[in-house]
Amino acid sequence: MKIKNLNIVILAAGQGKRMFSDLPKILHNVGNKPILQHVIEVALKLQPSKLIIVYGHKAERVKEKMDNTFVNNNFIWVLQDKQLGTGHALKCALPFLDNDGVTLVLYGDVPLITEESLTKMLDKYNENLVMLVAEVVNPEGYGRIIRNEHSEIIGIVEEKDATANEKSIKEINTGFYLLPNKYITKWLNSLTNNNSQNEYYITDIIGKAFNEGVNIDYVKSTKQSEILGINNKNQLEQIERLLQIKKADRLLEDGVTLLDKSRLDIRGNLSAGKNCIIDINCIFEGDVQLGDDVAIGASCILKNVIVHNGVEIKPFSIIEEAEIGINSKIGPFARIRPSTKLAENVHIGNFVEVKNSKIAANSKANHLTYIGDSEIGSQVNIGAGSVTCNYDGKDKFKTIIEDNVFVGSGTMMVAPVVLHKGGVIGAGSTITKDTPKDELTVARAKQLTIVGWLKRKRKI
Repeated sequence: MKIKNLNIVILAAGQGKRMFSDLPKILHNVGNKPILQHVIEVALKLQPSKLIIVYGHKAERVKEKMDNTFVNNNFIWVLQDKQLGTGHALKCALPFLDNDGVTLVLYGDVPLITEESLTKMLDKYNENLVMLVAEVVNPEGYGRIIRNEHSEIIGIVEEKDATANEKSIKEINTGFYLLPNKYITKWLNSLTNNNSQNEYYITDIIGKAFNEGVNIDYVKSTKQSEILGINNKNQLEQIERLLQIKKADRLLEDGVTLLDKSRLDIRGNLSAGKNCIIDINCIFEGDVQLGDDVAIGASCILKNVIVHNGVEIKPFSIIEEAEIGINSKIGPFARIRPSTKLAENVHIGNFVEVKNSKIAANSKANHLTYIGDSEIGSQVNIGAGSVTCNYDGKDKFKTIIEDNVFVGSGTMMVAPVVLHKGGVIGAGSTITKDTPKDELTVARAKQLTIVGWLKRKRKI
């Protein structure tokens, strides 16, 4: 539901002492993105007229990080210089709220809140107060929902202020609210800190709304993961696992075969075609696109990669900012570095590294080889232990290997150099000059045996 003058306030001023870190709590990563970034992304999907972020601990560091992530944003940043409770935090945003409309309260340390639940809350809004509640087996630590004999919500009691009977209540407050702006100023200005924490609680607003006859409606969360906050490293790890399982489940629903969904990390966006198989302990970062019939072996790392149909990536391979052509085979233990583009049916084998290079169709480098700053044609074979010597200590130079060249094992190609079409390079050569087309080139020192040298050496 699109609401006119939807103000969203994200409360994100907490210090996070229990994280035992100099990094502000909301800048710790979940799924390779800061916790706060997850919340902002969900908020933006709701198309608010204003997005207000109440921040505090290491304020400028938080703002700088988010401004660099969300370029040209229109966020309103409000400093809460003293942390006096959630009610006080929301009160800091009061001067920036519209006079009419509605305010949605979110939390900077609750990264898995779903657009689905927030949209349901918006759908129930009719100038009333709407809450997100949940039923949990163990409500310890949460505020309890208090209802009257007519099952109406009449208030919230925080656990530290709750009686034994109230603590037995399983229905909890998640902290997410839709509040009509026409009431917010009055409600916030009337809050007191007469409680065990000496803080101003947003939760006290619920009782005030009921006493004033304002209708209180609610949405019940069906996903406990979406209401979990992060206060320490244990909870950070728990949320990370929940997020990864959520992403894995989505892949499984889309038809991807995962050998163990609990041993998969997607730290960005992963899309996959039909009949893809992913083995255990793989990590995907940035934007990774897999075509149809792609098989990825155990313990591979892919970052910002396009993988076309029919590719096999064998175990322990690392591929970053590259494109892998149709039916190519990579690894095991291969490293494909940035700005590399492989055409179809290219084979890159074990302990081969390729950087900033283009390799045409049906070429292969199967063993113990380095290819850097190179252009390699089709039907090229590069023997084991060969190196394109592209760096002289100051500048990088290019190696060009044309179609149908056979490079023998242990060849050093000192760039800039061109190996012309159809040539054969003898094993152990050091190539410093261009080689001719369709000829054998050998460039190595003459083998010598020094008769008697070893016997004389041993006598000394």
